[in-house]
Amino acid sequence: MVQEYSELDDKAPRADGPINEDQAISGPVKGSGRLDVSKPSWSFKPGPDDGTNKAGKVARGIKSSKTGKKAKGPKKNRKSRSDKGGELSLPALFQPMDLRDQHIRNRIWMPPMDTYSALRHDGVPTNFHYQHYVSRALGGFGVVIGEATAVNPQGRISPCDVGLWNDEQARAWQGIVRDVKAAGAVPIVQLNHSGRKGSSGCSSMGYINATVPVAEGGWQPVGPSPIAYGRMAVPVQLSRAQIASIVADFRSAAVRAVQVGFLGVELHAAHGYLLSQFLDPLVNRRNDEYGGDLSGRMHLLIQVTDAVREVIPSGMPLLVRMSATDWATGGWGLDETIRTAKVLKLHGVDLIDVSTGGLVPGVKIPAAPNYQVPFSYQVRSQVLIPTTAVGLITKPRQADRIVRKGLADAVEIGRASLRDPYWPLRAAYKLGMSAQQTPYPEPYRRGAYGTTR
Repeated sequence: MVQEYSELDDKAPRADGPINEDQAISGPVKGSGRLDVSKPSWSFKPGPDDGTNKAGKVARGIKSSKTGKKAKGPKKNRKSRSDKGGELSLPALFQPMDLRDQHIRNRIWMPPMDTYSALRHDGVPTNFHYQHYVSRALGGFGVVIGEATAVNPQGRISPCDVGLWNDEQARAWQGIVRDVKAAGAVPIVQLNHSGRKGSSGCSSMGYINATVPVAEGGWQPVGPSPIAYGRMAVPVQLSRAQIASIVADFRSAAVRAVQVGFLGVELHAAHGYLLSQFLDPLVNRRNDEYGGDLSGRMHLLIQVTDAVREVIPSGMPLLVRMSATDWATGGWGLDETIRTAKVLKLHGVDLIDVSTGGLVPGVKIPAAPNYQVPFSYQVRSQVLIPTTAVGLITKPRQADRIVRKGLADAVEIGRASLRDPYWPLRAAYKLGMSAQQTPYPEPYRRGAYGTTR
């Protein structure tokens, strides 16, 4: 049975029942990305910038945990001051964080979002991709995660996807990565294999949510078991030898990512692509070492994690994106996500990028502001590992509150970043930061929000 989840209140209700607030991570731990939220820089005041409706009412009743009343917040542009010397303190959203050797300037991340724009069908990123990613780095994002990047040709979601399985693709990525770093953001590559959802269509060629025929540039999809996704083609079940080859492809792509200059690697084990297909009992019906109980179903993910961790520098962060639930009865859920994340942590994973859904079709997803945040909080609290939160997070105070209250270590601004590449600069102004505190590119500073000319 699918449960409906409301927007978070101040006690951060868990996705499957009441939470124990003693589980919350406390104190900054160097290199962990964890934030001390015991002394928030801002109190929360519901308002038009935090998901209220036109009547001014807060969606689903965000309240103060102490009084049950709406908390009062700062007036617009009022700066928070610390207890020592009256120094200006940053909102939680703009406090820096560290992951291994990477120092990240703020908690605003651009998530991986497929653009389906490698229109030559060769997996090579183009000038469009350069503009897309570098503009968000100039716009103040702390981390820019590249879209699903295939580890081999059959690992693409569609023929229009980018890849990192050859040197031509690597050379095309180099300029993008160089200038994302020059603009102050941390570039991270998301490595992916699409599995049974591969060879799907895209806007430039049609076949939306269907399989592109081989004659038109498609291919035979593969998966853990011969179970189709929706009306797409039935995948061929992968053999042990084919699985070993895919693990090697992830390793090779990670080597290229290091050579290109990426500063982190994320493994895509969410949204129904190959690594998450192996995790889900509704999709993986194998009876060998890659199926059966949770230990078997996570076997491929652990193999890929170990292969990638072995070939990237010890100071490079390794992230895993996971769907915390498939929203289906008898399927993948939060408990299995937490158990898997604990194992991943032991294998050198530094952060879990928490999302939901995409594994099985035809399910009801209760999408609403913050609807996925409780899952991120539970992984963070129970695994004691940094997490990101994503999903209809669009407003600056909404995002700041998620980080300030320890519900996630960073927020990912997805669709809103497509509308506004400079979302972090606007958010800084909304949260009362000065132009000097805000990560403006120097040539843009004279046009900072709040200037009178």
